[in-house]
Amino acid sequence: MSLRSLTPLTPDQADIQRLAREFAQNEIAPCSATWDRESRFEPRLIKQLGDLGFLGMLVPEEHGGLGLDNLSYLIALEEIAAADASAAVLMSVHNSLPTQMLLKYGSAEQKHRFLEPMARGELLGAFALSEADAGSDAASLGAQAVRDGDSWILNGAKSWVTQGSHAGVILAMVRTDTPEMRRGARGISTFIITPDLPGFKVGKKEDKMGLRASPTVQLVFDDMRVPADRLVGEEGQGFVYSMQSLEHGRLGIGAQSIGIARHALELSVAYANERRQFGHFIKEFEGIQFKLADMATRVHGARALLHAAAAAKDRGEAVGAHTSMAKLAASEAAMWVTTQAIQVFGGYGYMKDFPVERLFRDAKVTEIYEGTSEIQRIVIGRALTQL
Repeated sequence: MSLRSLTPLTPDQADIQRLAREFAQNEIAPCSATWDRESRFEPRLIKQLGDLGFLGMLVPEEHGGLGLDNLSYLIALEEIAAADASAAVLMSVHNSLPTQMLLKYGSAEQKHRFLEPMARGELLGAFALSEADAGSDAASLGAQAVRDGDSWILNGAKSWVTQGSHAGVILAMVRTDTPEMRRGARGISTFIITPDLPGFKVGKKEDKMGLRASPTVQLVFDDMRVPADRLVGEEGQGFVYSMQSLEHGRLGIGAQSIGIARHALELSVAYANERRQFGHFIKEFEGIQFKLADMATRVHGARALLHAAAAAKDRGEAVGAHTSMAKLAASEAAMWVTTQAIQVFGGYGYMKDFPVERLFRDAKVTEIYEGTSEIQRIVIGRALTQL
């Protein structure tokens, strides 16, 4: 039985899947345990993913990308995630958040200057929304921008910025209203930040449970002068833009989650075929068979929901609640499946010599970042009660 997608693929999608799988298994999988152990970000992945076109999959050809559909992108992303979740989050954040925001709201000059090299993999993108006191309640962020002639002066700090220490382009959400007259979400704007700006500083690198090969850092803006032409779209619309971009992000995290879960399932099946106890291979025990059956069902079910949401989005349908469902189902499946994988491996599953403990650690954050499971349930519940 195949543990991969049951979705009928076009010849082009099958080629993309094959290319992503070969690259992931040959170039990423052999190194993933070392990168995790050493908490090492591997810059060569940026160029390699860029050369394959995987950092511009959703960007139209006129802006340097491949102009592919969401389903093709998610198929490739799952293969990368099955080899290493840290590499997958590099690809996911870049494709889903900063590039999509620039594509939809950036000026022609911004697209030429920033989006095109991002699509070619020459500049890595990052997304800076959260702050130490503004996580799920992102509208309460406090980083402030004040207009000063043909520039803005930015002050504040952003927390938990994925790949912020290596990004060449960072889409940052900051307040452009005044402390005296706060406008909530309507007082937030988006700016293009580059690390060459005076006053830009990379702060603390987080020591994380999982995704250890993906750097997560604090970014500090200290009287950072940003040219006025770095404002994305309209002033005061940054929060709206960020929420719309996170719709893409939820799909990406869903694919990442499925890649993690699928790898855990594959390892569990292989282990059950070779491990003997009480004179039998453990695959012969009904208790193990039930675990594997439930693991496979959750992986396939989450993938089917994710692919359905992606296909609907490609058709131009409104899929906000469905992307939340897909992210929720996939992330919780990843956490459940990796937990069961450790149980299948028994004591060995708890040891760092075996890969399932790393998959377990990597899975947990999928229930947290780009919208916690609780936030996804709020989005889904509100959509249902508005019917």
